[in-house]
Amino acid sequence: MRTPGRGSRTAAQVLVDALEKNSVDHVFCVPGESYLAVLDALYDASIEVTTCRQEGGVTMMADAYGKATGRPGICFVTRGPGATNASAGIHIAQQDSTPLIMFVGQIDRAFKGREAFQEMSYEAVFGSMTKWVTELNDASRIPEVVSRAFTVATSGRPGPVVIALPEDMLLDQVSVDDVGPAVTVETSPSAGDMATFLDLLERAERPLMVVGGTRWTPYACADLRQFAERFDLPVMTSYRRLPLFDPLHPNYAGDLGLAANPKVVARVKACDLLIVAGGRLGEIPSQGYTLVDIPKPQMKFVHVHASSAELGRVYRPDLAIHASPIGFAAALASLAPRGTPRWSKETKAAHAEYIEWSETPLPQPGGVNLGEIMVQLRNLMPADAILCNGAGNYASWIHRYFRFRRFASHIAPTSASMGYGVPSAVAIKRLYPDRLVVSVNGDGDFLMNGQEFATAVHHKLPIIVLVADNASYGTIRMHQEREYPGRVIATDLTNPDFAAYARAFGGFGATVDETGQFAEAFEAARASGLPSIVHLKIDQNAITPARTLDQIRGVVTA
Repeated sequence: MRTPGRGSRTAAQVLVDALEKNSVDHVFCVPGESYLAVLDALYDASIEVTTCRQEGGVTMMADAYGKATGRPGICFVTRGPGATNASAGIHIAQQDSTPLIMFVGQIDRAFKGREAFQEMSYEAVFGSMTKWVTELNDASRIPEVVSRAFTVATSGRPGPVVIALPEDMLLDQVSVDDVGPAVTVETSPSAGDMATFLDLLERAERPLMVVGGTRWTPYACADLRQFAERFDLPVMTSYRRLPLFDPLHPNYAGDLGLAANPKVVARVKACDLLIVAGGRLGEIPSQGYTLVDIPKPQMKFVHVHASSAELGRVYRPDLAIHASPIGFAAALASLAPRGTPRWSKETKAAHAEYIEWSETPLPQPGGVNLGEIMVQLRNLMPADAILCNGAGNYASWIHRYFRFRRFASHIAPTSASMGYGVPSAVAIKRLYPDRLVVSVNGDGDFLMNGQEFATAVHHKLPIIVLVADNASYGTIRMHQEREYPGRVIATDLTNPDFAAYARAFGGFGATVDETGQFAEAFEAARASGLPSIVHLKIDQNAITPARTLDQIRGVVTA
């Protein structure tokens, strides 16, 4: 193995050495001639390379890595079509506040401005969906630019960075020193902030905390939990941030996701102190910006965020705390109540409402009840298992009935991007080969990136993929029936035999027509030791956990 950082090296070697200096252990890519020199440099590196089938899957894998670790997911894609394919995952990372760095090939420097083969302006294409876009034209500045990229991707509100690599630049020979790893700076509340925070809390009658966002750690979550216990404070989780608080903890009050429990929504509206810690309280958790008045909330409002740019951006807080989750949670550890909390009865009632909402699935039309399958998965999946999913109405059963009891045990896009479930599962299994990784997908959702099942087979990654097949783009069909009842167009799908699809790639496949068949099929998939697909035949009328398509159509037309 070559010794990094010594003598004259190609720019590509300097780049790979810089990644190693920043403790990069995985990269995801579709190979391209525009960065061939980097691929050659990776040959001698200690970095694992995952070869994918489409660049959208590449960036979604990098995003999943960033979600699971808090470190930037690293990916390489080729210029032009490769870059545009990759944009789906870049947008996810931006909306989800996920650290990610994408290196993209670029044409030779001498050809710029002529609309050369696959030429693009990456600043123009990615400028609105990244924290920083740059083009590396000077090989001697690679250590500087890579160090900055890691800092930008992880600081404040994390997000994606795009670095373009001119093909000819990668072959330049340079003698340049490596630099040490980038360090993420944690910000903490002032003593005055925490004194005001405690005063607001002790004056409240019906306080409520909503936790969300990124940059949390297991230790920060533990500090948060202990604070909630001392003050007997009800805690909710934001959309797709379910693992930040144990749902079976007596202080858990539910989640603010799509189709949230109406009692959860009512509690937020009725609270007199709302503490939003780590998240933005965007469109989905705010239930379409209806929970909290804009710009001045109707209740006392405390907003804690790692980026000062998010404080006051939409809501004007009574107390704005510029702090990362780690810093804020550590400060919470020093607080103690001066008396008995007045809201303990409400905390107990809120948790009871969550248990009632999530415990027993409602009956569903058809032979397969997806809610009952989620309940079965609570027992079939070990405590350290990780569930990945993309977007579609099927996910509402996950949010309502599955219980995430470990940190980072749910990997899913808050941007609700379809096609995420399979590539994210591949990345997570690559990262944690000894943990069970389950990917839950809709049928339309799966086939947007189902080709990455081939990546799982190639790298021998025994993920288990569930495909909930209702032969429809179900979410859009639901909206159609609500807005234009009976006028169905463009939402029906003709699907393959998904179990046969798995076997065609060399994996394991099983089909479930009745709920009672699921446990046996799941265990058979797990025992196979192969990448697996369990095909769930879902009745098209079973569109949400609480209402059918017939009911939605009937409500509109009544």
